[in-house]
Amino acid sequence: MSESARRDILAALDVGSTKVTCFIAQGEGAEMRLLGIGTYRSTGLRHGVVVDMDATEAAVGNAVDAAEQMAGTRIERVILGVSGAQIRSHRVKAEVSVAGHAIQAADVVRVIDSASSALRDAEDKAEVESVPVHRIPVGFAVDGGAGVKDPTGMFGETLSVDVLLATAAPGPVRNLETAIERCHLGVESLVVSAYASGLSCLVDDERDLGVTVIDMGGGTTSVAVFLEGYVVHVGVLPIGGQHVTNDIARGLSTPVASAERLKTLYGHALHAPAADREMLEVPLIGEDEDGQSNQVPRSMLTQIIRPRLEETFELAREHLETAGLFAAAGRRVVLTGGASQLNGARDVAAEVLQRQVRLGRPMGLKGMADAAAGPGFAACAGLLRYGMTSLPFDRGLERFRKPFATGESGSPRAARPASRLGRLGQWFRQNF
Repeated sequence: MSESARRDILAALDVGSTKVTCFIAQGEGAEMRLLGIGTYRSTGLRHGVVVDMDATEAAVGNAVDAAEQMAGTRIERVILGVSGAQIRSHRVKAEVSVAGHAIQAADVVRVIDSASSALRDAEDKAEVESVPVHRIPVGFAVDGGAGVKDPTGMFGETLSVDVLLATAAPGPVRNLETAIERCHLGVESLVVSAYASGLSCLVDDERDLGVTVIDMGGGTTSVAVFLEGYVVHVGVLPIGGQHVTNDIARGLSTPVASAERLKTLYGHALHAPAADREMLEVPLIGEDEDGQSNQVPRSMLTQIIRPRLEETFELAREHLETAGLFAAAGRRVVLTGGASQLNGARDVAAEVLQRQVRLGRPMGLKGMADAAAGPGFAACAGLLRYGMTSLPFDRGLERFRKPFATGESGSPRAARPASRLGRLGQWFRQNF
C-alpha cells in the first residue's frame, strides 16, 4: 500500500468481555471503506475490566493480526472502545469574559478548557482519581442567550458553555492500555462504546428529537442519550449477555459452553405455548459427551432469560431517572450489541421502558460483510466514524490527564514485527 493511502487508514478496536473486534478502514471522501475485519474470543476481561493481562493481549493480537492480513497493511494506532472502566458523566457549565470583541476559536477553546479545569479541581478537592474520556460541548450562550450552536464570530461580553465531560477510573483504563501496548500498538483515542454505537446506528432525526442507545455487551451494558444533535449523557451498567448465559448454566446445571449454545439456538424472552411441548437435551456438568443428560421444556429457558433481561432494562431505566434524563431522552430506544440479538429482547425493552424500540445496525460503511453488519459490530463501526469526525475538543484532553494515567499511549509506537517469528525475536531481545 502506498504511503499516501496509509495516511487515510483508520483502525478501531473494541475490546469486550466476550469478543475482541478490530476494523481497518480507508477514507473515501466523506465515507469509509472497510478493508479488514478481525474478531477473536475474549477471555481476559470481566465486566469490561481486564482480569488476565496475558489472555487480553493474546485476544487483541489475534484480532489485529486477522484484520491486518485481510487489509494487507499494518496498523500502529487504534481508536479504542471502553465499556467497563467505571464511566461517569458530568455536566459542567463555565463562563469567560470576551470583553465585547468578536468571539474567536481561541475563546471557545478557553471556555471549554475552563470547564475541564473546574471538574479537575473538584475531583482534586474530593480526592477522586479519573481519566478524561470525552468533553463535548452541548450548548453555548452569549450574554446569557442560550441555544447557540457555534459562537464564533458573534459579539458579546460573556461566553458560556455547557459541556458533557465523561471520565473513567484510571486503573481499568491503564490496564487496558497496557494490554494494547504489549501488542505494540498505540491508543489514538478512548471512546465510550454506547456513544460509538450511536454514531454508527442513529439517523439525524433520532439524534435531534431525542433517543437512548443501549449497547448490550457480554459483560456490561452501556447507555448513551442523544438530544438536539449532541450526546448529553453516557454511562455503563455492570450487567450483560454473559449474565444470561451464567443464569442458564446454573439453572440447568449445564456447562457454560452448552448454556451459551442453548441461549443462542433456542433462547427466547417471550413465552410461546408450543415451547411447553418442545423438549431440549441439556448436557450435565461433569458428564462425558455420551453421558447422562436432562430433558427440559424449551419454555424453561424463557423462565430463566426473561427475568434477567427485565432486570437489565429496569437498571437502565433507573440509571436514566437518576441522571434526570428519562423523560427528556425522547420516545425512542435503539438496542445494539451482541446481547440485543436475543429473541424477544426488543419486546421486553419496549415493555419495561415504555418506549419505541428498534435494533441498531451499523450504517454508512462500505464493504461491510453480512457477518459483520449486525448489532454486535455497531460499536466498532462507530469507532471508525468517530475517527473520521473532527472533534478537536476531545483530542485536547491529554493535558488534563494526571501523571498516573498518561503513560505512553499518546506517543508514537515502534512498528510491530510483521511476523510471529519477528515478535518472538523481539520478546527475547527485550527479556534476555
